[in-house]
Amino acid sequence: MQKIHFSLLLFLFAAINTLSSQKVKVAAIGFYNVENLFDTVDDTLIDDKEFLPDGARAWTEEKYNEKSANMAYVLSQIGTELSPVGVSVLGLAEIENRKVVEDLVKQPSLASRNYQIIHFDSPDKRGVDVGLIYNPSHFVPLEQKPIPLVQFENGERRYTRDILYVKGILDNTDTIYILVNHWPSRSGGELQTAPYRNHGAKVCRSVYDSLLLVHDHVNMFIMGDLNDNPSDESITSYLSASSKMKKVQENDLYNPFNEMFRRGLGSNAYRDTWSLFDQIIISEDIIHNEKGYTFYKANIFNKDFLSTPSGKYK
Repeated sequence: MQKIHFSLLLFLFAAINTLSSQKVKVAAIGFYNVENLFDTVDDTLIDDKEFLPDGARAWTEEKYNEKSANMAYVLSQIGTELSPVGVSVLGLAEIENRKVVEDLVKQPSLASRNYQIIHFDSPDKRGVDVGLIYNPSHFVPLEQKPIPLVQFENGERRYTRDILYVKGILDNTDTIYILVNHWPSRSGGELQTAPYRNHGAKVCRSVYDSLLLVHDHVNMFIMGDLNDNPSDESITSYLSASSKMKKVQENDLYNPFNEMFRRGLGSNAYRDTWSLFDQIIISEDIIHNEKGYTFYKANIFNKDFLSTPSGKYK
């Protein structure tokens, strides 16, 4: 079966006062699961045999280069309808290593943006990591580190992706905090694996709450492939993300993708079923920011060229 992901983005806007008028500046922040972006080199530390020239997918250099170029083209289009410079900060999931991201941002459709990379190797058994790319003209990182998602199954460590923590300055205006996630999958059963995703939510909430203890304002973006929908308990209970912006109070988190899910929209399809596992959840301060960037709207980037309208892989 074919599984596809669409990318997500948030638009933020800031008022700019000039001598003659007030203008609006727009920034785009996004997330994309690039779905098994593996190179063709055998990494003896992970199980990447499927993505080798003699592996199950016959993963050749030609196939890898084609995928990298296609992914780059998609990224180059994200957000340009409101922000001509494209996405300023983008979280990534399912990358094998730093090298595949370096190849991605060097593709002709992206090279002129000079995207920089933040990445740490995760202990995931399949060898997939999360990462982040950013336009250095718009974002300056101040802190970056992996946060291990330590879990146990039958008394043994269950290795999965770390959470990527990044703190930085957006457009010389706002200090923002980003958590890039790829929570454990539902393989083995949705209910059986729910505690692992609930734990991921608890870790993210703990990071946010810890920042609130030392800062009056925290502009937080919790993004990623959460392998849960906006209505699942990991999001509603353990992360405590509100589904309605009007009800968001001080220090709350808000999930702008909940309403899209309620209307039947999704970011990934598997076996002819839509889910909205990919989400970006924001803090109350981003909604009520009076001095810098403020949340404007959220989108699922789903252009026609990303879908197959007919045939075996419709």
